[in-house]
Amino acid sequence: MTRHADLVLTGGTVLTFDAQDSEADGLAVLDGEVVALGDVAPLVGPDTRVVDLRGRTVLPGINDSHLHGAWLGAMWPNTLLGGPPAEQTGPLVSDAASRRAAILRAGDVVAELGITSYTEPGLGPGEDEGATGCFSAAVLEEYAALAASGELRARVTALRLFGVLDGPSSLADFERGLATPPPAADPRWLAVTGVKIFADGIPPMKSAWTHSCYTDGTSGHLLVDGEHDAEREANLRRMIDTAHRAGAQIGVHATGDRTIDVVVSAMADAIAAHGRAGRHYLIHGDLISAATLATLPGLGIGLNTQPGIATSTGSWLVAAMGEDALHSAWPLQSAFDHGVPVCLSSDAPVLGPDWRQWIAAAAEWTAATPGPDLMRRLLRGYTVNAALQDGAESWKGTLEIGKVADLCVLETNPLTINPADLPKVGVELTVVGGKVVFER
Repeated sequence: MTRHADLVLTGGTVLTFDAQDSEADGLAVLDGEVVALGDVAPLVGPDTRVVDLRGRTVLPGINDSHLHGAWLGAMWPNTLLGGPPAEQTGPLVSDAASRRAAILRAGDVVAELGITSYTEPGLGPGEDEGATGCFSAAVLEEYAALAASGELRARVTALRLFGVLDGPSSLADFERGLATPPPAADPRWLAVTGVKIFADGIPPMKSAWTHSCYTDGTSGHLLVDGEHDAEREANLRRMIDTAHRAGAQIGVHATGDRTIDVVVSAMADAIAAHGRAGRHYLIHGDLISAATLATLPGLGIGLNTQPGIATSTGSWLVAAMGEDALHSAWPLQSAFDHGVPVCLSSDAPVLGPDWRQWIAAAAEWTAATPGPDLMRRLLRGYTVNAALQDGAESWKGTLEIGKVADLCVLETNPLTINPADLPKVGVELTVVGGKVVFER
């Protein structure tokens, strides 16, 4: 006997983002999974919720693969670059109740944007005494508690952090932290996939490690502990090898070209010595060289980049390194051309989490001809590729039968408009695991 669907969406366009870029005019959900595409009328029963799309468009749920949820929830609606941040006279979160409130607030914010998954890129003991309180091991524990109670409104992937956010880390602390188990949780709601390493700073602050000099004659250095460059590099390589052997995913904040060369070389050595493990990736990758970029697909290394930061800080990069640096920085089009698995993300609350703005920014940065092919490629950076980074492509990231019903409804089909117009397109409905978490 056929069971009736819990939720049916019909009368619009369903962009599945499967391998064939299939489209359908309806979708049915049962027990949190997609069970039918196309003709869904036979699955409608007396208890089925039917949503008449009225020509609107369904997308896979948006996955912001680099978003600091607790920090966003504690700061919102303020951001670091998008407007003046709120005055901070002490930690933004300081106890279990405030940590919980910040995470739940972030859930409300992302639900309104159609975001159904996000990555917390760095939570752990390295930030237990941090100024904001938003990146500590206790925050990760709070996520686990909310996942257990079923109160998360988005799926969360987390990387553990054993050094200081945007600051130094030591090999000893890293090895000690890696040996401790993360909190247990249902991996479909909280997946602790690996570790975050801050390898260097950022070019505008002249703290990224570069082959060429900044305008003041310096070239930055690694943030990993050590008395000199060679020792710092050796310790970074040891961190990467240790985490790789442990089967952990490694996400490395690396922005300077010299830092990126070392990180990719260390990952390649670890892969050659021990085989593939985890879905390692570069975070930011501002000044990645063309030669190193070309090696990423063969190594299975991804690139997680923030087009909003590129457009917001380009003038700062010019001030630090000169006009030529800007012409080769953030080579998004080259990454696409090489087949690098590119994830687009916001880094909220550095900037706001509205992915529509950053899709538009990415299109501008590529200077590619607007059209459906470009829009599909950019949207995959927020859906398919993000699920790949999570190691979850078998069960989320596309709208296919048997995958989770994580989706959002837009008032306009994004494939029919220019990316510059996407920020004006409304998010109408957000569904996570078949449950409506936002409806306009």
